[in-house]
Amino acid sequence: MIKLLFLLFSGAKFAKLLTSGGTMIISIFFYAWIFGWWYAVGFVLLMFVHEMGHFIAARQRGLDVGLPTFIPFLGAWVELKDLPHDAETEAYIGLGGPLAGTVASLLCYFLARNFDSDLLMAVSYSGFFLNLFNMIPLSPFDGGRITAVLTPRIWFVGVPVLLALFFYRPSPMLIIIGFMAWPQLWRAWKYDPEAEENKIYYNMSAQVRFTYAAYYLILLAFLAVMTNDVHEMVQVARQAKGI
Repeated sequence: MIKLLFLLFSGAKFAKLLTSGGTMIISIFFYAWIFGWWYAVGFVLLMFVHEMGHFIAARQRGLDVGLPTFIPFLGAWVELKDLPHDAETEAYIGLGGPLAGTVASLLCYFLARNFDSDLLMAVSYSGFFLNLFNMIPLSPFDGGRITAVLTPRIWFVGVPVLLALFFYRPSPMLIIIGFMAWPQLWRAWKYDPEAEENKIYYNMSAQVRFTYAAYYLILLAFLAVMTNDVHEMVQVARQAKGI
């Protein structure tokens, strides 16, 4: 009986791993169709590292969480089977993804400089941009989950950012994100700091709020600088090759 349970448990774990790995491979295939195989592999690996940052952060807080699932051109996510019990835990998990993704992008950047690789530099740029994009202070972005430690109403700051991105470069993905954000904005509009459930969920010291605000601003500034600088390096490399 114990052996049978072990085999069933192992099979469930294998199925989860197969789902995560399978969606990852499918994403690589679709990105490779447009951008080429090696770029696709690098880009999806950076997304994987980003999501594993969330995964590890959730596990550190004792939450049950699933392996990453990928959808081409929409990104990836990890399923939180246990919901965070307070806004600080949610912010901690939200910060884990951009932090891990930034470290991976920075490593890719240094490898690109060391080996004079335009491909790695382009992958690095994509990583920095992806993580910067995720720092928009609007749920369901990671930035929204981090900044919610201040107040959910801060999500309205992210609305003009999302609109500006859409008008600058219209994309169906931004429309989908807008629909996903709408219920969260409605929740923020109705937010009552005096409600008992909100007092429990958002009850934390000013020091905790200040700490996460500092983490957010420092990481945001670093990603903005690196995204801009690496983009210029990629453009120079493209011009040198006449692309």
